[in-house]
Amino acid sequence: MSEVLRLEHVSKSFGSKDVLKDINFSVNSGEIIGYIGSNGAGKTTTIKIILGLIDDYQGDVFIFGEKVKGQFEYKKRIGYVPEVSDMYDNLTAYEYLSFIGMLYGIGEDKAVKKGKEMMSVFGIDDAINGRIHTFSKGMRQKLSIITGMIHNPDILFLDEPLGGIDANSVLVFKEVLKNLKKEGKTIFYSSHILEVVEKLSDRILLINEGEIVIDGTVADVMSMQSDSSLESIFNYVTGFHDYEMLAKKYTDVFMS
Repeated sequence: MSEVLRLEHVSKSFGSKDVLKDINFSVNSGEIIGYIGSNGAGKTTTIKIILGLIDDYQGDVFIFGEKVKGQFEYKKRIGYVPEVSDMYDNLTAYEYLSFIGMLYGIGEDKAVKKGKEMMSVFGIDDAINGRIHTFSKGMRQKLSIITGMIHNPDILFLDEPLGGIDANSVLVFKEVLKNLKKEGKTIFYSSHILEVVEKLSDRILLINEGEIVIDGTVADVMSMQSDSSLESIFNYVTGFHDYEMLAKKYTDVFMS
């Protein structure tokens, strides 16, 4: 497998807060990477730096062997599904698909054709002429998934992609990711839903307070403790041991 992504000594601060601290890792083609961490650990900042959405950082990012800073051509070979998508809400899904097709250079007709077929898989193809501002949260997220991967990218970056999506569509999407891996695609999956990450990933990167504290295969990570669940290892490494006490406190207040 060839290397498709590498971060070298990447650091980023917002004011006095160090969000990323000397991040180093590489990713090979065909890997599914589970990138996990608590809220505020630096997951989304990492992805935005890789995508070129944040460019004032220290260190270097390489995609397909080239530094990404100041470059744009590589973006045609990557896909991105954020947790919350900014869309042109007054457009119809048809118009938005046309726009995305033009943006990625695959042609408006092809984008609409592929998009409608992908919408049918998620059960929302009858809304192709509906305006996006009328869509439910789940419908918007499905459209975001479709437009993030409609151009057949080599690397797909997913940042909490399943918010608001129904259970059946989640099952379909997880199978899609497995199929894409078989096709040699690379998937960088950032989430705090540990069960999904555990089942899908070849390798786990755990970021805590801006530092990579675990980098290993799922089997290696699971062997770290006798209670071999990703959740227990996550809690152990991040030092979060008070969840039972906090849950009891919340329940007591609720019942009072």
